Amino acid sequence: MRELSLHILDVMQNSLEAGATLIELAVDEDLPADRLTITVRDNGRGMDEATLARVTDPFFTTRKTRHVGLGIPLFKAAAERCNGDLRLASQVGVGTTLTAGFQHSHLDRAPLGDLTGTLMSVILGGTCEVGYVHRVVRRVDKETSRQGEIGRLVEWEGGKGEEAERNERADLAVREFEFHTADIRAELGDVPLAHPEVREWLRQFITEGEGELR
Repeated sequence: MRELSLHILDVMQNSLEAGATLIELAVDEDLPADRLTITVRDNGRGMDEATLARVTDPFFTTRKTRHVGLGIPLFKAAAERCNGDLRLASQVGVGTTLTAGFQHSHLDRAPLGDLTGTLMSVILGGTCEVGYVHRVVRRVDKETSRQGEIGRLVEWEGGKGEEAERNERADLAVREFEFHTADIRAELGDVPLAHPEVREWLRQFITEGEGELR
């Protein structure tokens, strides 16, 4: 897949098919550590140990509408190509958590892509609640940046020698975009998220929130 958002969409659709009423997506970009971590957590029916052991097999699927389950194996391969990995944890009756890690700067890492479209597809595709958080951590030069321009500053403890000398001028800036559909529904009352005006507002809200991270 050319975009990681398509992998994310596939995993979230798996969660919907597993009967999840809550899906939480977290995207963490730690630029100083050169890591990208994507986590999808749901409260679906979960998997037993035997199923969990086979879920990364491209010739195994629990779906009746297709004969192979390429989604998670392809996601796993994409992570491993970028000095990363994919981990799954699941418990029957509790839910499933998928965590995929990548080297952020790796030449083979696909872009995140259309996260707005992915989230809108899942949000409007059913009654499942969706929680979303996207964090970007970057190093900033205190001599050339003002705090108002770089968001929330986090104390950075440097190493020794040249690294410590460089960190005397630099901190980590954290920008975060977060929302939960349950909070939005509470504000809307009886107005559904699929209402045309709400749908357009939601698309713009997510697009602008993602844009602010850059």
